[in-house]
Amino acid sequence: MIVDFAQELLAVRVENPTPEAPPSAEQIMKITRYFTWFMMLSGVLGITYSGGMFAWEKWNNRALASPKMLAGAMIGGVVTTSAGAIMNSLIG
Repeated sequence: MIVDFAQELLAVRVENPTPEAPPSAEQIMKITRYFTWFMMLSGVLGITYSGGMFAWEKWNNRALASPKMLAGAMIGGVVTTSAGAIMNSLIG
C-alpha cells in the first residue's frame, strides 16, 4: 500500500509553470522607476556637491575630506545602476 502510493507520487509529472505578473505589478513597477530616478538624481547631486567641496577645500588649503565623498557617491552610483544585474545573479 505504501509502495503503491510512493510509485504514484513519483509518477506524477510536475510541469514548469509559466510566470505571471502579480495583481498590482504596474503600480509596483511605477514606484520602482520613481525610486531608481531618485537614486540617480541623488548620485548626480552627490558627485556635484563633492566636486564643489573638493574645489572649496583646495582653494582654502583645508584638509581634503571630499575625495571620500566623491568615491562614496561613485560607488553608490555603480551599485544603484547594477542592482538589477546583481539581483539576477544572486536569485537567478
